[in-house]
Formats: sequence, structure tokens, C-alpha cells
Amino acid sequence: MREIRIAAVLVVAFCASVLAGQQTATNVPSAAAKDVLHISGTHHEPIDVSAADLKAMPRVTVTFHNSHTNADETYTGVRLADVLAKIDAQLGSALRGEALANYVVATGSDGYKAVLALGEVDPSFHPGEVIVAETMDGKPLDEHSGPFKLVVTEDKRPARGVRNLVSVELKSAR
Repeated sequence: MREIRIAAVLVVAFCASVLAGQQTATNVPSAAAKDVLHISGTHHEPIDVSAADLKAMPRVTVTFHNSHTNADETYTGVRLADVLAKIDAQLGSALRGEALANYVVATGSDGYKAVLALGEVDPSFHPGEVIVAETMDGKPLDEHSGPFKLVVTEDKRPARGVRNLVSVELKSAR
């Protein structure tokens, strides 16, 4: 009887680990969609934004000092707020009250994640820039960093910069 209980516990543990692995794998879009950024929100239909879609949007260029490389870096791309507007994120004058409990989770192809309050993303609310960059110093991002990279200019360290950005999720803390 004891052996049956142990076997049952092992089977349950194995199934739980398999399910956890499947859940983790599904949270990061596949590498097959390399030039596509997946945008989703709790109350919005998810969309995929291609490199061509981003190139058609208003461009922003930012320069900041990267303390890791001890060098100034210039990035060009699209404001994350403009991308989030495609899923009707509450920005600008609509960013008040309950909307201030919203936050963004940016994920890289390696599973690295960074979190920003929605207020940090909105240029009408916060002085820094948060962009989805496609170029650095006038050149397309390399394989190590691109095709998309989240760049946050007001951070003292570039820890919330996400290389190989594959998804952006809009969530609520409520």
C-alpha cells in the first residue's frame, strides 16, 4: 500500500512539472515569429505588430549613458505608449484612477522580464522615454539585442532594458 502511495505522489509530481514546463514555454512566443512583437492586455484582444508596422509609426531617437558598457548609446524606435495605444491602453488624460494600477510586462526571447508602471510608459505622465528600439547608433540591432529592444532612458542602470523583445503584456494590479 505504501508503494502505491509513493508511486501516486511521484506521478502527480511528474505531471505538475510537465504542466509547469508547458506553461513557461507558452509564455514566451516562439522564435519562428522573430520579427513580430506580440502585444496583449487583460481586457484587450492580443495583436502582433510586425517590423513593417513599427517602421510606419512615428519615430523617436533617444541617447543615454549605458553604465554597463560605460558608453553613450543612441537608439531609434517607437514609443511603447504608441504601441500600447493599438490595444486601447488608457494613456494621456485617461491615465488616472484605476488605470494607474496598470503595468506592463516586457519579455525577451530568453524569458527575461521587466516590469514598468503604465505611468512610466506614458510621455504625458513621465519625463523619461520608453521605446521599442530597432536601431542602435544608426545600425539595425544585432542578433544579440534585436530585432527589437525595450529601452528605458530614466533608469540609472539598463536593467529594465529587454533585448530580443518578443512580447509586451498590459496587466492590472487590481
